[in-house]
Amino acid sequence: METALHNILERVRAAAADATPLRLCGGGSKDFHGLALEGTPLELRPLRGIISYEPTELVVTARAGTPLQELQATLAQAGQALAFEPPHFALGDKQPTVGGMVAAGWSGPARASSGAVRDFVLGVEIINGRGELLRYGGQVMKNVAGYDVSRLMAGSWGTLGVITEVSLKVLPVAPAQATLVFAMNEAQALEALNRWGGQPLPLNASCWAQGQLWLRLCGAQAAVQAACQKLGGERLPDDQAAALWHSLREQQHPWFAARSDADALWRLSLPQTAAPLALPEGIAAPLIEWHGAQRWVQAPRTMASAITAAAQAAGGSATIFRAERADQLSNWPIFNPQSATLQAVHAQLKKAFDPHGLLNPGRTGL
Repeated sequence: METALHNILERVRAAAADATPLRLCGGGSKDFHGLALEGTPLELRPLRGIISYEPTELVVTARAGTPLQELQATLAQAGQALAFEPPHFALGDKQPTVGGMVAAGWSGPARASSGAVRDFVLGVEIINGRGELLRYGGQVMKNVAGYDVSRLMAGSWGTLGVITEVSLKVLPVAPAQATLVFAMNEAQALEALNRWGGQPLPLNASCWAQGQLWLRLCGAQAAVQAACQKLGGERLPDDQAAALWHSLREQQHPWFAARSDADALWRLSLPQTAAPLALPEGIAAPLIEWHGAQRWVQAPRTMASAITAAAQAAGGSATIFRAERADQLSNWPIFNPQSATLQAVHAQLKKAFDPHGLLNPGRTGL
């Protein structure tokens, strides 16, 4: 066993013996999300490096502390990528890691078309709350009999186990892509997205904000060209298109930058076909992604009840994604609300993997 893994395993076993809570530390790029972090820091960045990568098999296996940028650069050399476009949210020395990417479970602009993080997790190695080193899944798609524990780790925020290694499915970069822009109001954009979604078009990502709809097409050269001719709109130059989707993925688009310190950033998860929401007066129009399924709203905490009610009336939910002040987070949802049945299932999972609640206390993702 390598030294870094051995040291981390011994730290977890000692913590289990002493009932010492642990705060799992990767790159720290997602520490802004959720309540204050608790526990003795457990540094995971020493678990670094790509273990295996065979481009012809479309699978890569990497240690959890591997910088996400390093992994993506390696894939790019072979003309491949992580299709779910994970956001980095890098800031200074806070750089995302592969383990943190899986633990957070966040996906970028292509989520609605390509799938979520968990859809690409083939296998994981973890250390549970008892200090046991466990492996789940493998390096092929059809490797699961029973409960798919490896994909369960996506979005668990380290509350079920310390991710030490992960195997991911990767995909070739599309041979052609184009970004079209249309002048539309919110209702027109949602109607168009719903209509186009029922047609054989190579839709990959979309965004509506401030009276403009951006649509990204990806696929074979002929398919993209035919779709451009059919849909119309104005085609963005490739460099401008790349900058646009990067700004959306990293929440650096002017719509996000305009948020004041008094406002929290709310993430609304809705059915794609949901109509424009009846938001309270004074709240600006949302930014809409994922063909209508993800909508961002900027509003103070005092409007939380109204925002939550609007989301629930449309068949979805609302959670706080970012807030500049801790008091904006208190007593308001950070993770999607769950039914009593799901809460019971999650409680049993937590009891099985971390019976003493030592891993990332304060994180309530699962």
